Amino acid sequence: MSDFILGSQDGLVNVLGIILGMSAATRDVRLIFVATLAALGAESVSMGAVGYTSTIAKRRLYLSAVNRESKELKEIPCLGYEEAAHVLRGWGFKGNELKEVARRVAESPKAMLDLMLSYGLKMSPVGADEPRRSFLVVLGSTLVGSVIPIIPFIVSGGRVIEGVIGSVALSAAVLFFIGWYGARVTVGSVWRSGLQMLVIGLSAGFAGFLIGHFLGAPP
Repeated sequence: MSDFILGSQDGLVNVLGIILGMSAATRDVRLIFVATLAALGAESVSMGAVGYTSTIAKRRLYLSAVNRESKELKEIPCLGYEEAAHVLRGWGFKGNELKEVARRVAESPKAMLDLMLSYGLKMSPVGADEPRRSFLVVLGSTLVGSVIPIIPFIVSGGRVIEGVIGSVALSAAVLFFIGWYGARVTVGSVWRSGLQMLVIGLSAGFAGFLIGHFLGAPP
């Protein structure tokens, strides 16, 4: 979900900003198309690469923590019991029950390691195939998000003003849906999340318009 939102929002907002900036600087629809399509290709590959490399970094960090914690458990056996007792105490265990459960967990190397990583270091497992999956999800969602603001220009037959209005309207609807859907499948207010995504996305797009308006050539 996080990769999907990252890619789709970034692709949509990036291309929308370019459309608004270019349309404020020129009425040459061909030039607008070239700029947006170039951004679509570059942004999709770039974001996919970011998803891949960042997930690899997370996996390396996780594996480093696994090796470090495993070594500590072997070198300092009593550390396992102390760590388990600390976590279990936070869960409400007390007295003899706390001692018994902590002892049993400490006797299982895998259970102890999982406990230390998940609740001690707040780390989640990162599988070997996750970097590739993250690359594909971010690449695909960025590509889809980037196409959305371009659709109204295609439908409008090259009329810039109609294309811009349609692009903003369609992008706003999709941004709201992304935020709404993210809260719908997780937690939080769907309306607040949708509006938040809408405001953030359109604000970023409007920044592109301002740059094109003040720095671009007159129409």
